Amino acid sequence: MSTAAIGALLLIAATCGRGRPEGTAIVIATANSPADLDPRVAADEASQKAQQLLFNSLVNVDANLQVVPELAEALEHPDERTYIARLRHGVLFHNGRELTADDVAYTFRSFLDPKFRGRSGAYRIVQSVEVVDAYTVTFHLKEPSASFPINLVMGIVPAGSGAANSRAPIGTGPYKLVSFKPDDRIVLTRFDQYFGGAARNDGVVLKVVPDDTMRGLELRKGTVDLIVNDVSPDVVWQLRQEGKLGVETAPGTDYAYIGLNLRDPVLQHLEVRQAIGSAIDREAIVKYLRRGFASTAVGIVPPMSWAFEREVFDFHHDPAEAERLLDAAGFRDPDGAGPLPRLRLTLKTSTSEVYRIQAAAIQQDLARVGIALEIRSQEFQTLLSDVVRGNFQLYTAQFVGVTDPDMLRRVFHSSQVPPAGLNRVHYENATVDRLIEQASAAANDDQRGLLYRQAQQAIARDVPYISLWYKTNVAVFQPEIRGVRLSPIAAFTFLKDVYRQAPSSPAH
Repeated sequence: MSTAAIGALLLIAATCGRGRPEGTAIVIATANSPADLDPRVAADEASQKAQQLLFNSLVNVDANLQVVPELAEALEHPDERTYIARLRHGVLFHNGRELTADDVAYTFRSFLDPKFRGRSGAYRIVQSVEVVDAYTVTFHLKEPSASFPINLVMGIVPAGSGAANSRAPIGTGPYKLVSFKPDDRIVLTRFDQYFGGAARNDGVVLKVVPDDTMRGLELRKGTVDLIVNDVSPDVVWQLRQEGKLGVETAPGTDYAYIGLNLRDPVLQHLEVRQAIGSAIDREAIVKYLRRGFASTAVGIVPPMSWAFEREVFDFHHDPAEAERLLDAAGFRDPDGAGPLPRLRLTLKTSTSEVYRIQAAAIQQDLARVGIALEIRSQEFQTLLSDVVRGNFQLYTAQFVGVTDPDMLRRVFHSSQVPPAGLNRVHYENATVDRLIEQASAAANDDQRGLLYRQAQQAIARDVPYISLWYKTNVAVFQPEIRGVRLSPIAAFTFLKDVYRQAPSSPAH
């Protein structure tokens, strides 16, 4: 090991011991600890953030959520069932070995092994992975899929590395692992041979601070350099008002919504679903509960996506219209201005304080138009279990990191009712099914985009979801930190360009 590398390790070790970074090591506070550092295995957000620093993918997504090359110099599509990846030359793993087609094939063949415990679902469409030569890999599909390239956003692990990647990963990313202490911290040091150019800092420490208030205090004390998204809107607002820390924002892809059980006899009425959407003051939720760190949403495909359609049916806060719609659906006010409700519904939400407060605001809005809403807060796993089993009327949840419009298929195609997919509201529309199927088999993105936009219009008219908001990505950091740039998915890859610049000395 070189003298410089040893020095970097000592520097980061010192950082961990005292809790305050020195040199150019960057300390980031996170809410959760990664479950597994192997990109093939863990899909939780904390694991993915760490994996983004340790590994690279064949392709990645840009600011418009389009697939662009990364380890692959080019991705060719000679026919509807074939994709060919041509690899960069000279990309090195952290152990100094060059990445080749064998590593790529090993990574993706893992998903074809029925005994593999990782994220195999998205790769069921793959028939085989063929090594053509040292720098060429061919993917043969069982059926046409124009959305397949998004599945190549997957960290490449060394051939034959097995389960070692879970705790002692060797990747090609801008950082290599020094230590991983679950529920405490991950220490990374700069990989000087990184093909994309060495990082502008010595290393990164991902420090787990589960409590939201404590994360804010650590920023105030200066024991943490940077936090991305893991700060509540109220705390961000307070810190920005104080004016002592830097705050960077950018539009995000996270999507909050209300799901409506379309098998419920009350919610089968389109007018009832429309009435609920008209009654909810989404602008107030964004302004007061989210402190402006969000924007009202119209659908699951995010606004920066190349396939986004803005001209869809949308809700405006209109209690009078909500009451008219309920009348039309046969749910008239039984006692005029009296206390009796038109109907009763139950909303299930998580025990998170942010979601409980949001549910209370929704409850008040619906009460004003005669809908009595009972709120049931549940631990996330219990909530998810009930939603998957269809044991709900209404529920609130959030999709995180939506990058490809094929999410429309997984969420709204009639074949994707659990356990097959994410159509938890039991939505069925033959026209939507046809549009999504045609988009999946389309020859190019122009055709895909047109079909996906038509599908979004049809889905919005049917109101299987009530869209609430898109999250605004937020980074809060020490005043001497430079280079903070947030992508739509708030990827941690920007950290390689982050550095510390000492404040200018006062003039004498």
